[in-house]
Amino acid sequence: MLGILLYIIAALLFPIVAMANLLVVLYKTIRVRGLWKSVNSNFLMLAQQIDIFANVSFPILWNTLLKNKHGYSFGVKKETLSSALGKNQINNTLSIGGKILVGILWVIDARYWFKGGHCKNSIINKF
Repeated sequence: MLGILLYIIAALLFPIVAMANLLVVLYKTIRVRGLWKSVNSNFLMLAQQIDIFANVSFPILWNTLLKNKHGYSFGVKKETLSSALGKNQINNTLSIGGKILVGILWVIDARYWFKGGHCKNSIINKF
């Protein structure tokens, strides 16, 4: 029971702390010109860490919603959710939900529009 309670508290506090961090970093960046590039790379690193956290922490959810029963399993340590999606994309083992998420990520990450999309380009340890 304590574990569930602590999980709920952590889940509720995380978005508040993350938004506070965003506001403080942006405020500090505005005050000191020339830091935008380093701040942007810092947030890119944080996004990747959240991506890894989501993949490793919720494998049952992702395996249920994002792939078919023969697909590559989510939850591999140190792998991003995007990488696991990319492997399922290549193997054509995504569920409808997985295809929708891959499509959303493809639209968001314009760098890879003509290079196979975000997920295929995020694959870690290519087969």
